[in-house]
Amino acid sequence: MVDFGKYDVIIAGCGLSGAVLAEQFANLLNKRVIILEKRNHIGGNCYDYIDENGILINKYGAHIFHTNDEEVWDYIQNFSEWIRWDHKVLGYVDGKLVPIPVNINTVNQLFSQNIKNEEEMNQWLQNSQMKIDTPKNSEDICLSRVGKDLYEKMFKLYTFKQWNKYPIELDSEVLSRIPVRNNFDDRYFTDRYQALPKNGYTKFFENLIKHKNIEVKLNTNFLDHKLLIPKDKIIIFTGPIDQYFEDSNYPKLEYRSINFIKESYQNINFYQTNSVVNYPELNVPFTRIVEYKHFLHQKSDHTTIVKEITTDVGEPYYPVPNKRNQDLYENYKILAQNEMRSKNIHFIGRLANYKYFNMDQAISNSLEYFKTNFLNN
Repeated sequence: MVDFGKYDVIIAGCGLSGAVLAEQFANLLNKRVIILEKRNHIGGNCYDYIDENGILINKYGAHIFHTNDEEVWDYIQNFSEWIRWDHKVLGYVDGKLVPIPVNINTVNQLFSQNIKNEEEMNQWLQNSQMKIDTPKNSEDICLSRVGKDLYEKMFKLYTFKQWNKYPIELDSEVLSRIPVRNNFDDRYFTDRYQALPKNGYTKFFENLIKHKNIEVKLNTNFLDHKLLIPKDKIIIFTGPIDQYFEDSNYPKLEYRSINFIKESYQNINFYQTNSVVNYPELNVPFTRIVEYKHFLHQKSDHTTIVKEITTDVGEPYYPVPNKRNQDLYENYKILAQNEMRSKNIHFIGRLANYKYFNMDQAISNSLEYFKTNFLNN
């Protein structure tokens, strides 16, 4: 049993949102904090570890930190040394490995073009684009940006594999986030800061929550204890909002999960030429293969790859952005607002806010929420 009377703040979840808030409460307000984490480790989906081949791998998929936010970049420097990493992704399409996001080389390889500069690429895109004045969904937004041929080869089927929904079934925001380059830049991100923690994300989290006022209890589901928490405590909930309100009459929100298939290869330098290779075609069951040895140029006589297959069953990773879910979330949001007023519980993070956050956005959101609701109050 947890003696909740010893603590000022109870946080559900030790991912980025929960850990950042714990650090802020402890360091800036000298609050006593306990984090309840249902998994057997800290770090949420960023958790990494050294595997049997001596390779640092992410248990829940590759995470590359990238941001243009100076405040967030300055903040994370306090807890780790970060190494510059310009992430690059290839896609296996029509038997060829082509750059992702789409750039001049992608078009030249897939369509036997000889585009040489931005002006020619802009003209090719303009000739390919379909005129859609008011895009209603991700198919519309993609056709209006890259045209039918690129849409069919690069986006339509990969989106279906990722979401179990075609782009026409998803809000326009899904594919509007995907960049299309009119040059030869083959970096996946263009943010000013792109990096990996030198000693891994788990070490970063250990440093983040090292304060003497912070305790962590693993293998502990907050939902099993929420009725035992005194009403004078501050509660931060970072889990799925529909799980918190599972006794309501509302149906569940949709999430996508991932099955990770880990394979170890002995006495081989590399399995593939790149850290990440995407597979947009339906004849391959997985969405991508990640070979972690590439990251930070790790040394090992062996290698480890992880194939990823998205699914509707399992740990929730991605909120599914369509009208049905957004409308349903608005109902849960009202319940959350009422709960905050009556019980001082705050719903923060990707799953609690039913919104996709990059890592820097999750950190920024937590820092801003703390500043607005606790530091300045």
